[in-house]
Amino acid sequence: MLSATDTATPTGESRLALVRRARRIDRELAVTYPDAKAELDFTTPLELLIATVLSAQTTDVRVNATTPVLFARFPDAAAYASADPAELEQLLGPLGFFRAKTRAVIGLGQALVERFDGEVPPRMADLVTLPGVGRKTANVVLGNAFGIPGITVDTHFGRLARRFGWTASDDPVRIEAEVGVLIPKKDWTMLSHHVVWHGRRRCHAKRPACGACPVAQWCPSYGIGETDPVAAAKLVKTGPPR
Repeated sequence: MLSATDTATPTGESRLALVRRARRIDRELAVTYPDAKAELDFTTPLELLIATVLSAQTTDVRVNATTPVLFARFPDAAAYASADPAELEQLLGPLGFFRAKTRAVIGLGQALVERFDGEVPPRMADLVTLPGVGRKTANVVLGNAFGIPGITVDTHFGRLARRFGWTASDDPVRIEAEVGVLIPKKDWTMLSHHVVWHGRRRCHAKRPACGACPVAQWCPSYGIGETDPVAAAKLVKTGPPR
């Protein structure tokens, strides 16, 4: 784990300057996206865990269209553990990779029943022992279902953390550690939402809307995308990403 006093930074600026810039970016993103939150619909930790696992290689919008029927049919871990694979495959068909996802949710249900009395454990060390659950999924569940701060390093977060000069790494665990020393722990979950929303709506992978970016003046990568304000505004996406 890095400390806030380490002097080496990806941009060559001082550690203090990097911390101040990172926190300023997060504050501005919070103003830009006041409604930022997890974009998967859920009411319980189990629902969020299942929805997050199902979101791999598909959109949150598609998952949210599928889960109401799924959650009504399978209300607890025991129901998933004893599910008929054919029925699950039919329900999960619209999400793609439905056979693998069927095996995943049945395996999750079985592990929760066998090892955690059917309850989703509120600890990272326990969550990552579940089949198909890594730190990214665990941090989603901890932060949004249990209120335990965590940094969710998905593809959007990793891309923007590098563009912002917060890290030079492609490794999610190292990104989580390096960004974690820049931002107060209590803010980690909301930081994840702010950055992910910005990545989905403005700071796109192929053509970022630099000219319509609220944090352009603090971003060392400004100019890699469209800088004309009018043209950049047309690249900004609103509403749930599809």
